[in-house]
Amino acid sequence: MTAIEGTAWRLGDDVDTDTIVPGRYLIGDIASIAAHVLEGVKPGFAEQVKPGDIIVAGTNFGTGSSREVAARAIKHLGISAVVAESFSRIFFRNGVNVGLPPVECPGAGIIEEGQQIRFDPVAGEVLVVATGVRLQAVALPEEIGAILDAGGLEAYVGARLEGDAT
Repeated sequence: MTAIEGTAWRLGDDVDTDTIVPGRYLIGDIASIAAHVLEGVKPGFAEQVKPGDIIVAGTNFGTGSSREVAARAIKHLGISAVVAESFSRIFFRNGVNVGLPPVECPGAGIIEEGQQIRFDPVAGEVLVVATGVRLQAVALPEEIGAILDAGGLEAYVGARLEGDAT
């Protein structure tokens, strides 16, 4: 997995899957669903976010239902990773499954909206570019890194079945 750098979009604690993708929008293709990501807490988010941007959140990100579409819709918008103090376990797994890196970083609360941040998976740290502050992230197991490198679980399994994955 290579380093990820982008602009931070700051959220608070306990952002649930219904806040990420409100249930009333779960009909349609992924583009129409993604158009409503986080609209209740960040109006216009889907129109303003740029490919490579990073969501930064507090504790328990992705709590609530097990809807994988929440992680899939975030990824569809071009978000390159979610850096949070902690994740609900099901969102963490759904992020991996769809190829959206869930970066658990206990000190993420100091990152401010609009700051450039870089996640280095080899060093296991998040760097706030402007200030030089380095935060220790929880290391991802090698197997999860391989799934994320492949673009998600479906691509990883497909490559393994074809004999292309290591």
